Amino acid sequence: MSIIKPFRALRPAPEKAGQVSCVPYDVPYESEVRDIIQKNPLSFLHVTRSEAEFAEGENPDKAAIVHRAKVNLQRFIDNGTLSAEAEPSLYVYRLATDSQVQTGIVVCASLDEYKHGLIKKHEKTRPDKVEDRTSHMLALRAQTGLIFLAFHGTDQIRDLIEKTTAGEPLYDFACDNDVRQTVWRVERADEAVEAFADVAALYIADGHHRAESAFRARETLKAANPDHTGNEDYNFVVAGIFPAEDLRIMAYNRVVKDLNGLSVDEFLTGLKNSFTVTGDGVKYPSSRGNFSMYLGDKWYTLTFTEGFAQDADPRERLDVSILQKRILEPILAIGDPRTDSRIAFVGGARGAEELEKLVDEGEMAVAFSLFPTMMEDLFAVSDAGEIMPPKSTWFEPKLKDGLFVHLI
Repeated sequence: MSIIKPFRALRPAPEKAGQVSCVPYDVPYESEVRDIIQKNPLSFLHVTRSEAEFAEGENPDKAAIVHRAKVNLQRFIDNGTLSAEAEPSLYVYRLATDSQVQTGIVVCASLDEYKHGLIKKHEKTRPDKVEDRTSHMLALRAQTGLIFLAFHGTDQIRDLIEKTTAGEPLYDFACDNDVRQTVWRVERADEAVEAFADVAALYIADGHHRAESAFRARETLKAANPDHTGNEDYNFVVAGIFPAEDLRIMAYNRVVKDLNGLSVDEFLTGLKNSFTVTGDGVKYPSSRGNFSMYLGDKWYTLTFTEGFAQDADPRERLDVSILQKRILEPILAIGDPRTDSRIAFVGGARGAEELEKLVDEGEMAVAFSLFPTMMEDLFAVSDAGEIMPPKSTWFEPKLKDGLFVHLI
């Protein structure tokens, strides 16, 4: 079963929702954050990325950064930009573009279920990022962004969503990237709680660091509370839960700073041990087992020449695994992509043009455009208790920060 509960959301006034809402804290570059917060005093990035308020080169310590975030959150509360619901609620949340609509439910999910593996993971987390976000949560006593969860949709939950969306929305606005954001309050929260009791498991689509940070914050607050009951707000994490059939995964592409001392010809020769290499100019691979590579000023297609048995480990069949094990590690000496500073990751929403720019400007030597991981891959790896390579999935559109804050 999946345990969910209503919560008293701290959320913006409807007329300010468009200005307050922002991308998740880990999506924009620092230069982009600085530009946004200078132009928009209501952006929730003032809370989630408060380091960008300091002058460039100032290098504030972690304590100063989280203190600034806490001050900014309180300022938004004091000036009425954000206010708390009178009663605990659940919400239906829809993100719509011209090509895709995804509609889910915003809830508080159980951190005990996360601990026991009923909220399933597919990625490892970086300790430094977890530590930073845990400190942020503890300083603010708030979870400031949604964990993005997926589940196998059910008729009962689809019916509940359909009934809710027939009513008047709390929010309905379009973002700069033309994603329409619409939110409704669920009138019968008890029906949603009962419906999710029949869902066997939830899967983290995006937000592994937020989930782990919420759990670490829970452990800290639990240890400090001699009257802990398990019902406190810190035992739950705010999440958007979406039916898998609604979701779209984009590629999470790779760029590498150098060719590990190889010439271009030596590098291309090394690739031919596992791939057929053609310089056809294709920027996006058309199927699994194909990779588009930008090197110099030219696009190549790399076609993997080996197959896998049907019962192979679901991790091994992933294109991100093939790239890591056949190119990044043996040829380019990228042993651990989570910690190696020579590799960087570019979300698919930024397009092939971003990959070209990074190589053409000399910041990177080679770029790899991947075919997206599929939802069935994510479920298979998670169900097997396995871990995908880092940055295997990029979900688009992104759930907004600032629309639902959970005070702990």
